[in-house]
Amino acid sequence: MMNIKLTAIPNKLLPIVTMLPLLCAGAWANAAELEITVSNVTQGIYYTPIIVAAHTADTSIFRSGEMASSELQALAEGGDISGVAAMLATASADMVENPAAGLLEPGMSTTTMLTTSDGNNYLSIAAMLLPTNDGFVGLDSWMLPTTAGTYQFTLNAYDAGTEANDEIVVGMVGGPPGAPGIPAAPGMDAGTGATGVTTMEANTYVHIHRGNLGDDDDMAGKSDLNNTIHRWLNPVAEVTVVVK
Repeated sequence: MMNIKLTAIPNKLLPIVTMLPLLCAGAWANAAELEITVSNVTQGIYYTPIIVAAHTADTSIFRSGEMASSELQALAEGGDISGVAAMLATASADMVENPAAGLLEPGMSTTTMLTTSDGNNYLSIAAMLLPTNDGFVGLDSWMLPTTAGTYQFTLNAYDAGTEANDEIVVGMVGGPPGAPGIPAAPGMDAGTGATGVTTMEANTYVHIHRGNLGDDDDMAGKSDLNNTIHRWLNPVAEVTVVVK
């Protein structure tokens, strides 16, 4: 889900009603130079290493309403982007891995340059959200505009559907996919001793994340997460793409 806002176009300011057809009309972008900024607009959620890729129409990192791939599961549960990167490389995608050189903290932004090849006309972005069980911020196959300018939109958080959102912090970064629990709470502001919010999820497909529930008991309760810090309402990211 994206709210698109178009800002200044060099030498000309076009109204949104004029520009929107360019985003949807199916005109293909050729090779392009892109400046991409990802901003974390949450209060207390961190992004693990981000992957940014331009690819063809038949390639994707995820699809809402479909089962997560093993590569997406590794990203969403443990922040491991290596599998997704390998999959994209096989598809001859143009990509940037880990532009923030580590975690992207709440309220912070990272900017990277990406030069696309002919035919790689779709942009995708993904990163795990911490502390969550299998939540990730994602952009799925946004068609690159054919007109130079600055394009802004927001991104939602998704649930990979691969793990129950028990909200128990286990402190095991890099654990095997499918292992229950949240690997870490980077802000050092989570509790301990939780019994777990749930042990199962009805929806095992990729879907919009319900958000962390949390509680106000740092020593027990159902959740290790703090309901005044770790809760969110979508969107969780703002993206700015400058097409040169």
